[in-house]
Order: sequence, then C-alpha cells, then structure tokens
Amino acid sequence: MSIGQPESCDTFVVLPPATSDGCVIFAKNADRPKFEVQEVTYFPAADHDPASEKLQCTYIEIKQAAHTHAVILSKPAWIWGAEMGSNEHGVAIGNEAVWTKLSSPEDLEERLIGMDFLRLGLERGKTAREALDVIAGLLEEYGQGGTCSETSDFYYHGSFLIADPTEAWVLETAGKLWAAERVTSGFRNISNFLTIGTKIDAMSANLKEHAQSNGYWKPEDGEFDFAKAYSGAIPSGAGFSAAASPERRYEGGQKLLKQLTEGNNFDVTSMFQILRDVDSGICRVNHATSATVASQVSALYPASANCPSCHWLTATPNPTCSVFKPFVFCPGLVPSPLTVAPSFGADDPAKVKPRFQRKVDRRHELYKAHEVLQPLSETNVERPLMVTLSDLETQCVADVAGFLREFQPSKMDELQELFKDIVETELKLCKTA
Repeated sequence: MSIGQPESCDTFVVLPPATSDGCVIFAKNADRPKFEVQEVTYFPAADHDPASEKLQCTYIEIKQAAHTHAVILSKPAWIWGAEMGSNEHGVAIGNEAVWTKLSSPEDLEERLIGMDFLRLGLERGKTAREALDVIAGLLEEYGQGGTCSETSDFYYHGSFLIADPTEAWVLETAGKLWAAERVTSGFRNISNFLTIGTKIDAMSANLKEHAQSNGYWKPEDGEFDFAKAYSGAIPSGAGFSAAASPERRYEGGQKLLKQLTEGNNFDVTSMFQILRDVDSGICRVNHATSATVASQVSALYPASANCPSCHWLTATPNPTCSVFKPFVFCPGLVPSPLTVAPSFGADDPAKVKPRFQRKVDRRHELYKAHEVLQPLSETNVERPLMVTLSDLETQCVADVAGFLREFQPSKMDELQELFKDIVETELKLCKTA
C-alpha cells in the first residue's frame, strides 16, 4: 500500500532570556500536499453536557468535555483537527509526522489522528502541561490512526511541540506510548523524526517495560533513550529528498535559532525569517508534490507583561510571498470569513468537512486571491506587489508592538476586527495585481 504524498513540517520555540521582551515565541510551517487548502478559523469557548454530548472528530466520536476554550486554528480544510493553532489562554501547539518501530499499515484504522489531538489539547488545556496531559490521556484511551491525507493513504505517529507563556513541552509518541521533555529556556525545534533522548520529564507508565520486553532497550546498555529505542525507518514512499530531509531541516533550524538568539533580542520577525528560509528546506517550495501551505508565529506573553498574546497567521501558501497577519483573542471578536473554506452544505461549520470521491474546490477567498501572485512551485513574485505586501506586514508588526507596549485593557475592543481588517486589506491588494 502506498504511503502517499510526501509531507514535512518544522516547529520551533524560543524562550526567555533569548527573546527581546520576555515572551515565549512559538512557530510552525505546515508542509502538506501541494494544493491542499489550509483554512484559518476561529471557534469560541463553549460549555457542554458530557453526559449527553459526543464530539465528532475527523473519524471517530469521543467523550465531550464540559468546557472548551476559544481557539484559532490553521487546519487542512477537510479535517476536524488542525496542523497548528492557539487558544485564549496563550497555549500554542504544532504537530509533526514521525515514524516509529510501532508504525504499520494497521495505523490506517480510523481512530484519532495527530491533528485531532492537537485541537483537543488546545480546546481542553489552559497550560502547556495541561494540554500535554489531555493529549497523552486521549492517546492512551483511543489510540491514533487513520489516513492524514484527503487524497492518499498517508499515516504516521504524532510528535508535538506545546508552548505557553512560561514553558514548552515536546511530546513524542509511538502507538499509544509517549515521552515528553520540558523546555524552560533557550530554544527547541522538532521535525519529522523522534528527538527526545535521555532527557525525559514525563512518559507512559509502561514505556521502559515495553521497550525492554520487545528488545528495543536493555538496562545494561545504559540510560533509556526514547529516540534510540523507538525510532523507525521513514517509509520510502514518504518522499523526503536529501535537500529537505528531516535531519537537514532540523539541523538548519538549530543553526538559525542559535544565530538569531545570540543577542537575546529574538522577536517575531526573527521567527518570520526562519519560516521563510528556503535554503534549509524549512520553507518548502519548488517541490513537485508538497509545499509549505500555511505558517504561524505566536508571541505568548506571561501575566506579568499585562498584555495579551498575539498570533500571526498567513492562511496562504509559501511564507516568502505571504503576509503574517495578527490575531488577538478578545471579547466581541469578529473573525474573518475570508480565510474559511466552503462547508459544502454542512449544517454546522464546526463539523468536519468530509472527504469526497470527487475533487471539490475547498479554496477560501484569500487563497484564491493569492493564486495571482505565482504558481505555488515558483519563488519569483511580481516585485511591486511583493513590496507592498511586505510593507503591510512591517507596518502591522510595528503597530502591534506599539499597542502591546502601551497596552490598556480599556482599548481591548480595538482588537476585535484586527485579523479580519488585515485579511481584507491583503485581499484588495492581491486583486490589484
């Protein structure tokens, strides 16, 4: 059975003292099938009755939580879950595809997929550690499985980078087993392979016993190393070229993070630079079947900063020619309909958009407008428009920085249509091309 189209991702976090203003900066590039549409959509907080309500995820129903937090998600338009996103409490999560010794075609059995776990962690966790516990608990209860592509049998296990305003956690899985590493300073990144070694700060109750009984690790060989014990070969059908291999992208990310944090003045524009780096393979362009289809950067501020966190999302492919647009959770929020894909008759926009036997047009309005810039495989952009879009982003960064620096709670209502207004401006600019 073919594993399908190649996909790859990279997720990053930088923590104080390396950041310029004491916030935690999270980021991810979502690399997916080249023409898969990723929508950016908002879901408000809600109360539920767990005794009578079930939650329909991408493939299966699970128990509903009594309360779900407000979330902003960047997600493939056909699934319930998300590639990346944040919640109203300043938690941000990105996920990666990894392959382990427990990977097998049985992973196509429909359970929860990695992107479902990500959304569930955001909806149910007020801190990074709470989100980790949510994901780990649901993994152990329901397991992971099901194709993660609308057009092919692409399956994998999940790896997650979970951040909040005070710390970050890396959570890596193998079947129903997992290990987690806490990060409290400096920087960390993950790619499409297991990266947790002997520094394990939380794990499945039976993880070491399982590894020992299956011959993956022997105590006499030294300290337990999760990656060494459970790493599996990446299937040949995954299609990673040497130029965009997980190891190369991970090392390239490490190099960029080290370089840009040396002066302890790392900011959101530094992270934009990393996500736009083509030479490392982090920004995936000029590939026949896959591409960076959306990007996110989040500045997560602690309570002591007395200002809200800000999340920057593109909602369009290829960050080298996309605009990072600011989103802030606030009362009376007015989301943008221009980054939401068609629902195809679903009576509830929050419901999963189904897979079809035929190809359907999932493009949202901003995605359509960006198609005038360039084919997704090209990097040359009409220069005048690109300069205008770059200027729009630069002005947004400066305006938001000034607003947060002098933040007053009484002015929170000025943020209600922030993301929506910038999307509309970008759309108008693209239509002039």
